[in-house]
Amino acid sequence: MIRRFPWLGAGALAGLMALSSAPLLAYQSDVESLKSEWESATTELRGSERRDALSRLADEAEVLAGQHADQAEVLVWQGIILASYARERSGLGALGSARDARDALERAVELDPRGSNGSAYVTLGALYDRAPGRPLGFGNSNTAEEMFQRALEIRPDGIDVNYYYAAFLHEEGRSEEAREHAQRAVEGEARADRQASDEALRIEARTLLSRLT
Repeated sequence: MIRRFPWLGAGALAGLMALSSAPLLAYQSDVESLKSEWESATTELRGSERRDALSRLADEAEVLAGQHADQAEVLVWQGIILASYARERSGLGALGSARDARDALERAVELDPRGSNGSAYVTLGALYDRAPGRPLGFGNSNTAEEMFQRALEIRPDGIDVNYYYAAFLHEEGRSEEAREHAQRAVEGEARADRQASDEALRIEARTLLSRLT
């Protein structure tokens, strides 16, 4: 930096560096806020309160994604929030939110092939698993499994990917494989920034495992 701008003094350099990093820090702070509020909404609220909170977060995520359309992390969280909102809705509204979630997550994966450490692929897998198939929706069990497998390649011990993959396998009648991944979900380590949601999924994994044994 000093070689490229030899006419700048130390104070000016510091100011330039602070200005160049400010937008990045700003969007990361917004993402952390969305993440925290999503954790609270999905683990602490129920019924209409959860639906209303997720609707508001979906609107906030849409604004943030419009401002930072080239940031994969922003798009991943827009997709996660929209997918959660879709689960709380019904009818065509739910399908619309699910499609928007899919589009945001697939764009995020184009920008970041690791999909925010596999989080994009986990949510895509769940969306392709749960959405109705054609012609009404986009659900596809083959694509769902492909997404889960990609997530497992990135984060093989993740509570979320193992739980959702186990649930998918159970629905597909593949009980032995489902049992293996449910056990891995139970034994997985919760992420520091997703503690509440991961622990909630661990409980779901225990319930699923008890039905499979």
